[in-house]
Amino acid sequence: MTIEAGQPLAGQPTSARQAGPRRPLGGLGRAALGRAGRAALLATGRPPVPDALEPLVQAHRRHHPQADLGLLGRAYRLAEESHRGQKRKSGEPYITHPLAVTMILAQLGAGTTTLVASLLHDTVEDTELTLDQVAEGFGPEVAYLVDGVTKLEKVDFGAAAEAETFRKMLVATGDDVRVMVIKLADRLHNMRTIRHMKPASQVRIAKVTRDVLIPLAERLGIQVLKAELEDIVFATLHPEEHARSRALLARHEDGPDTLLAPFADVLGRQLAEAGVAAEVTVRPRHCVSLHRVLLKRDAAPGRDGRPQEPQPADFGRLLVVVEENADCYAVLGELHTCWTPLPGEFKDFVAAPKFNLYQSLHTAVALAGGEVVEVLVRTRRMHAIAETGVVALGDPRQPARGGEQAPDELDRTDPARPGWLSRLLEWQQETPDPDAFWSALTADLAGDREITAVTELGETLQLRAGATCVDAAYLLGEETGHRCIGARVNGRLVALSTVLQDGDRVAILTDGSDVPDGPHGPDGSDRSDGSEGSEGTDGPDGPGPSADPAGRRRSEPSGPAPEWLAHARTPAARIAIERWLADHPPRRPVVRTGPSPSQPAPPAHPVAPGRPAVPVTSADHPPRRPVVRTGPSPSQPAPPAHPVAPGRPAVPVTSAERPGAPVRLARCCTPVPPDGIVGYPIRGGAIAVHRAGCPAGERMRADGRGALEVDWRPGGAPPGGYRATLRAEALNRPRLLADLTAAISGEGVGIVSAEVEPPQELRVRHTYTVELPDPAALAQVLRAMLRVSGVYDVERPHAPPGGGPGRAPAAPPGPAVRPAGDPAAPEGNADDPSAPGVRTSWGIHGRTAAFSGQRSPSPNRGPEG
Repeated sequence: MTIEAGQPLAGQPTSARQAGPRRPLGGLGRAALGRAGRAALLATGRPPVPDALEPLVQAHRRHHPQADLGLLGRAYRLAEESHRGQKRKSGEPYITHPLAVTMILAQLGAGTTTLVASLLHDTVEDTELTLDQVAEGFGPEVAYLVDGVTKLEKVDFGAAAEAETFRKMLVATGDDVRVMVIKLADRLHNMRTIRHMKPASQVRIAKVTRDVLIPLAERLGIQVLKAELEDIVFATLHPEEHARSRALLARHEDGPDTLLAPFADVLGRQLAEAGVAAEVTVRPRHCVSLHRVLLKRDAAPGRDGRPQEPQPADFGRLLVVVEENADCYAVLGELHTCWTPLPGEFKDFVAAPKFNLYQSLHTAVALAGGEVVEVLVRTRRMHAIAETGVVALGDPRQPARGGEQAPDELDRTDPARPGWLSRLLEWQQETPDPDAFWSALTADLAGDREITAVTELGETLQLRAGATCVDAAYLLGEETGHRCIGARVNGRLVALSTVLQDGDRVAILTDGSDVPDGPHGPDGSDRSDGSEGSEGTDGPDGPGPSADPAGRRRSEPSGPAPEWLAHARTPAARIAIERWLADHPPRRPVVRTGPSPSQPAPPAHPVAPGRPAVPVTSADHPPRRPVVRTGPSPSQPAPPAHPVAPGRPAVPVTSAERPGAPVRLARCCTPVPPDGIVGYPIRGGAIAVHRAGCPAGERMRADGRGALEVDWRPGGAPPGGYRATLRAEALNRPRLLADLTAAISGEGVGIVSAEVEPPQELRVRHTYTVELPDPAALAQVLRAMLRVSGVYDVERPHAPPGGGPGRAPAAPPGPAVRPAGDPAAPEGNADDPSAPGVRTSWGIHGRTAAFSGQRSPSPNRGPEG
């Protein structure tokens, strides 16, 4: 389909004279008939249509037989009078431009209102006519369309005039897509006459057309405008390559078609025998389309290493047009039955239309001689939309006329505002700077296709090709993007930089802050944003101390990292990330290690003169796994004891079997009251106190060392406080170490050592040894660590075996814990201290809610239920 200025579509008559000989009525000649027609027209009171509008009227009536021609005549007279005396750079009267633009729209099938606005589209910008006068004479709808395509003055906006003009047009297009349709037709006629511009202006206009208007024509589905604009831009910016492609096309057109046309005849006969009514034609390629094929040929050299010559099938494709949707698949069945289909070449855009409403079946078959032919199959309705896009959908404000065919219930086209336009209008509000808007607009329109992803809750996400999980997170909402800590694609944990593919099933994992506990809302329903939150930390008695009355935590999200900008492909995501980073400048985290501020720091260990300092290594991990550790290692002597408060026993544990014996709390399991404990005799008459079931203590028992009964001394405490080892498992992210250490120090607990293992499969493990000022502080530290964004499990390592993943469910309200040995006590670390407001997490091994999308385990069940 080729649109010519001032001419209708190829193969259709331009006037009544070219329509063929007609039988005269009676004995009247042509002149008499003309006079009689004009007399009849005047008798009805209708003003005659100006002669300049005759081709336009003929093209318009082919699509709209009942159009109001009087309105077109009035609009033309006003435009001609307003532009009288003005000339274009080609020397032609200016009125020829709005006439040519309106002719393009009439051939596309645009309505009368659109044609009237097209005739007047330059009057407000270039003449003394005002919008109020247009609205008074033709109504507010026409005035809105004219205002939408009117450029902004450079006097008022300077260098930003072009960017702000496009912003104005896009905003107007959001309310009425016909604004952009008129603009595209206007640019097409200007590109047809671009040879009259200066060379520098030609390049500038061609680049803007290539970067903005051609992608907009693609998104609106107006392929006939897009193809011609591409060819003119190609000829302007790359004249040599255009000349080569044009010469190949001309040579192919002059020669006989020995492949596509004969195959079209064979396919037509085959479909007729199968009882499928279809029209089979050859659809030739235009210059840019052929150039893309040649580039593919050059990129894939033949067996001799030279670029492949274009084949006859490269110059076109077969188009099969049928009546109903079901016939499309009938044609596909005949094609794949009678000829060999090529694997991977079949695409079903009927069941899943493109973002620009395009629908067709695409396939490729191999003929007997080895030639490969591409075939497109679509209905007549699909063909109209594929050619003219939103123009074929008509004006959604006007009800369907009685003579029009009812829409097919299987027709999946959506005449509402496209989703890509809605997203564009949203992020453009966040970019007041014209240069930033222009850069974001060209980047957003650079992608020539979109993909569709589905959340695990069934929500559909439309994203540009190349979008990552970061883009999906911000598409679900800016708050969801800020709280994103990970993603799962097709059931597997992936990095946020993972590029999404068409049809992927994606879940965005959030930290759960400032949202209801768990992955479900207060009513138990799944979240509407498609994201999943990590398990909360509120206890059975109600929300924790940082919750508001509605049960929502007020903690601020950790926010995006600057590295996310490298993975954000959509303007909405980039703008949101940049705004967050601007509002939250990076600050140097304060990490406190060693004893708490209320306790004096231990003396530093001097290094012998001339002896190099030896880096601290871990005794619990092999050397091949690097660790980051602060503070003394277990093999180093403990720092000097801190003074004990007067009146407080220094010995925390007593033994009835060995009263007065020195007591050492084991560093492997770090017992803390009221843990169940067992003592074992060691050298020097001392007693090593382990938690009940500690693997190290069990090995001592197996070596023949008898267990001693020990008890916690009420009010007793070791010098410097109790030590506890805590292990946090989290999704790796920037600033995680700083956030965890800050959370621990914020509870008034000193950090003796910290160990960070290398990340594995996006997960990281942090191990901290802390000094507790009081045993009750352990529950507070656990709660604080679980509240850190990205942490999905906190446990005390070296737990007794058989306790699931090393964590026990939280105890119900009542006594904090049961003592060790109680038959009713739960397995695992049931003797861990607990307090109201603390809820433990089953972690990654127990399929926590942050990863499974299910409710967390019951307080009385393990991970297996």
